[in-house]
Amino acid sequence: MIEITIENFEQEVIAASLSQPVLVDFWAPWCGPCKAIGPILEKLETEYGGAFKLAKINSDEEQQLAGAFGVRSIPTVVLMKNGQPVDGFMGALPEGKVREFLDKHVQALEGDEDEEQEALPEEPAGADPAAQLEKLQHAVATDPANDDSRFDYVKALLLAGREADARRAFEPVANKASLSRRIDALARWLDALSFAAGSPSAADLDAKIAANRRDFQARFDRARLLLAQQRWTAAMDELLEILMRDKAWSEDLARKTYIAILEIIEPPKPKVAEGQVPPEDATVATYRRRLSSVVLS
Repeated sequence: MIEITIENFEQEVIAASLSQPVLVDFWAPWCGPCKAIGPILEKLETEYGGAFKLAKINSDEEQQLAGAFGVRSIPTVVLMKNGQPVDGFMGALPEGKVREFLDKHVQALEGDEDEEQEALPEEPAGADPAAQLEKLQHAVATDPANDDSRFDYVKALLLAGREADARRAFEPVANKASLSRRIDALARWLDALSFAAGSPSAADLDAKIAANRRDFQARFDRARLLLAQQRWTAAMDELLEILMRDKAWSEDLARKTYIAILEIIEPPKPKVAEGQVPPEDATVATYRRRLSSVVLS
């Protein structure tokens, strides 16, 4: 069990859930039902032998995180897998019901290993970057007017470090940047890479910011460096520092760049049953709410 704050949320919840289910318990010291279910969750974390990780968030102290998850009452328990919330419940359920909930999503490690191995063969093909790039390249070649396919292809090339290929693939849609948010996002990413190629000094930028916290150009340049390094959340944090002090700085440049990063990092929506709404990526949801709270304040 680990206590979660806004500082360690991304590492201990989002990143951790990529390799292991994370059960997030929103609680508060004054909440009676929280005191009832808390020990049950801790007990089951031990009994399930590491099949899931328990993360506790004090909703009084971490209101930003509670807001990001849309918590309306406590206790609220959310199960995270692959960086996304997949299920949850509210209230102090009895231990048997909590076990039923967990058994839908996790399996105690002392269980049958054959079932786990059956799922493994599917992973290599889906995870092969070369195969994915070939598939995306084929989609663009088949339908050059499909901007969504082109966005996915250029994004994959940039993530793979193939900047020159990405620029060639982007060129046919470069003039659409003012019309499409996704194309604009790619244009800003490529601009950040061009800026970083000029070898600006991060230390100089940090010194300028330390000397004058309202040196928005230095902050924006630092955000561009972070974007070029694919340090998404750090770049958005820097842009938020600008927005908190001047929402419309440089013709909305900070806000537009922030939105571009959200477009870049938002994963494809998973398939769900008809009538259901797919869960939103937790990091995207958190930073979208942070932007709204600053812009609308």
